[in-house]
Amino acid sequence: MEINDLTPAELRVWQAFPKGEAVDFGDATDDSDDQRTVRAVVLRALLLDGPVVSGEVAALKVAGAHVTGVLDLRYATIESVIRLSDCRFDEVPDLSGAQLKYLNLSGSVLPGLASARVRVDGGLRLTGCRFGGPVRLGGAQIAGALYLEGAEITAPEGTEDPVLQLHQVTVGEDLCASRLRTRGEVRLDGATISGSLRLEEAELSNPDGRAFHSEALQVGANVLCRRLSARGRIDLRGTRIPGLLDLLYVRFSNPGGTALHASSCVIGEIWLRKGPPMEGRLNLRRSQIEHLNLEPEMLPDQVRVLDLTYTSLTPHVPPERRLPMLERDEDTFDPHGYEQLTASYRRTGDDHAARLVQLAKQRRYRTTLPWYGRLWGHVQDATVGYGFRPMRALGWLMSLLAVGSLVFALHAPPPLKAGEAPDFNPVFYTLDLLLPVISFGQEPAFAPDGGQQWLSYVLVLAGWILATTVIAGVTRTVSRQ
Repeated sequence: MEINDLTPAELRVWQAFPKGEAVDFGDATDDSDDQRTVRAVVLRALLLDGPVVSGEVAALKVAGAHVTGVLDLRYATIESVIRLSDCRFDEVPDLSGAQLKYLNLSGSVLPGLASARVRVDGGLRLTGCRFGGPVRLGGAQIAGALYLEGAEITAPEGTEDPVLQLHQVTVGEDLCASRLRTRGEVRLDGATISGSLRLEEAELSNPDGRAFHSEALQVGANVLCRRLSARGRIDLRGTRIPGLLDLLYVRFSNPGGTALHASSCVIGEIWLRKGPPMEGRLNLRRSQIEHLNLEPEMLPDQVRVLDLTYTSLTPHVPPERRLPMLERDEDTFDPHGYEQLTASYRRTGDDHAARLVQLAKQRRYRTTLPWYGRLWGHVQDATVGYGFRPMRALGWLMSLLAVGSLVFALHAPPPLKAGEAPDFNPVFYTLDLLLPVISFGQEPAFAPDGGQQWLSYVLVLAGWILATTVIAGVTRTVSRQ
């Protein structure tokens, strides 16, 4: 392109490029001044074969320009820094397959961005950009950080593709997307982020589908989503986060579907507190979490925790507030969840809470049994609390001791051998029947008959069951201490 073909605005850009000087046209949204209009073909010519000045570093630094036409840099290798901030683009820039040093489009207004498989040796800055169509960065390799803070991405009605495509992207540092606003799906499946993913105060909306899809996402540090608001499904299946997944003050809404799907994940720590209850299901199946900081009040009506594994659980609250999480899983009875909750209470030394969880486990298991199994379960629950309430068994023992002592005191059983039997004592005779190990010499010396004989059978059988329960409960308490 000949230099005499340039408009005055383009000439300013052309002359500033070799020295890396900045050109500021002011507010690009003001259409009253044509002096800010720059053709995309001029920018392309500069970046591919622009003038150079010895001893200077060429760079394209333009602010407030109105860029017309398509900025086509497909598969180009650009050695210069590109900064087109606060500009307005009429057409979607196409950077697919390009190799860039650095790209900054902060504050610009664009109908979209086509940058699949782009490679950026530095950072890619899209801070504050407003996109009227999809941003395609699938397969991009960014050596530095990717900045999307305050960006807004929408798509025309009827668009089914994700509005932000970051699948298989590789980011060498952080992906910063605080205050990001999207209307459509955000896709990061298979992405690798060496640093942290920041989504604080972001607003993601796709009520009819996935608002955020990051299956098999690999993050080197943390995922920070404090005060994130999402309408639609959040899908984190298979994600690996060695650090913290911060979900404080979040608002997740997907009525009738899954609000947060985080199954088969490996996460160092999750904070899920301070926000309103989720609207939709929570799925944590088969995930491995080192520390789970979970506020029960944030849980929705349906929770999936099959094979969920965690090392510690906070805050420390009574089991009555934790058990509904296990009872809201509508799948078949899974004892693993109860064992995990029991273990977390035992690690904190709360053996009483651990026993209550085990009791709840037996009661939940009882609902899966046939009628006769449920009947026997109710008997065990009422009498000894499935062995987890030994003091209740002791109470039954004392009651049977009182009944037996009274009956045998009113009518003493005859001795087996007259003249050789010790003096009859109704209390110790009843104890002999109830206690399976200790003998006071009363039971073998007397032979009850009739109704008393049947009573003695009941006392012996009940004694074995109840005494064993008491001993087991005391043994568990001593062993914990």
